[in-house]
Amino acid sequence: MVATFTQRLRLRVLSLSLLVICVAGLTQAQAEGAWRRQPSGTLAWLHAIFFLDEKRGWAVGGHGVFLTTIDGGASWRAVAQSPAPDSLRDIYFVDEKTGWLLCERSIYELKTNDEPRTYLMRTTDGGATWTRVNVIGADVDVRLVGTIFINRGQKAWAFGEAGALYFTQDGGANWERQRLPTRKLLLGGQFIDATRGWLVGAGATILQTLDGGTTWRTGDVLFEQTDVRLTAVSFPDAHHGWAVGTEGHVLATNDGGHIWRAQNSNVVVDLSDVKFLNAREGWAVGAEGTIIHTTDGGVTWMREASDTDRPLERLYFINREHGWAVGYGGAIVNYTSRPASPPKLKTDTMR
Repeated sequence: MVATFTQRLRLRVLSLSLLVICVAGLTQAQAEGAWRRQPSGTLAWLHAIFFLDEKRGWAVGGHGVFLTTIDGGASWRAVAQSPAPDSLRDIYFVDEKTGWLLCERSIYELKTNDEPRTYLMRTTDGGATWTRVNVIGADVDVRLVGTIFINRGQKAWAFGEAGALYFTQDGGANWERQRLPTRKLLLGGQFIDATRGWLVGAGATILQTLDGGTTWRTGDVLFEQTDVRLTAVSFPDAHHGWAVGTEGHVLATNDGGHIWRAQNSNVVVDLSDVKFLNAREGWAVGAEGTIIHTTDGGVTWMREASDTDRPLERLYFINREHGWAVGYGGAIVNYTSRPASPPKLKTDTMR
């Protein structure tokens, strides 16, 4: 009888220990964060996403799809009337009232030879009404693919095909073309202040400016594959930067963009966007629902479960705890690093 009681007690202690280990492991996994699919209500290709804070955000895509959320993406709502019927390529909001959209018309829908293929839309009433802004002037054939806004939208750049770069310093009232030492397609860019910025694109192109875009220099890329298309760049500070591109290529610099060296991303799929939260932690997304993550400045990259196999095109983090990625087929995935409440212990555990 004593032996039986002792055995039962040992089994109960072992069971409780295992349960504690499982709960601790689950809590740790939840604390590290996870990506989860959010219902978008559309199958459109989503090209861009922007959040003002942890709750309020927008996602835009093909055929004028314009989605909004006020609960961090738990639910998304399509606006009743889209600002434009064309493909919405990029979005940026200065605050809850003033925002910008980059729009692209299909070449098959152009009605005249002098109709611009790309244009901007601006709102000053939170999206209730939008006004069209012509950026490219007489260069009607120029295709723009991205925008960069700083100083609460007073200064901005729009970039795209054939080394096209347009600049405004009066909140978008007037735009002028800046000359670049390249004719390559530009696909990504970032400015960390009014003077220092970077652009990346086809042909392993990396450009740097220290005077607000008046002059640009080419970065030294220390690898031989010049056919790599770089799609995005991220600088968390003035010295450390990363660029990503086709076939899983990741390049890094620690001298402000003068010299770039390759890193091993551990993936071979095309990467479309990258965001670094500081000089050590960063994320990148791409084809096949790929999400990779580093916490040591890119020395090691680890693939994360994304809850989707759709190509992901754009990545956005409002802070270290909250991020989103969007892409093909209406895909929206959300990251949160906040731990959930641990599961309750069953009342009959010790019986």
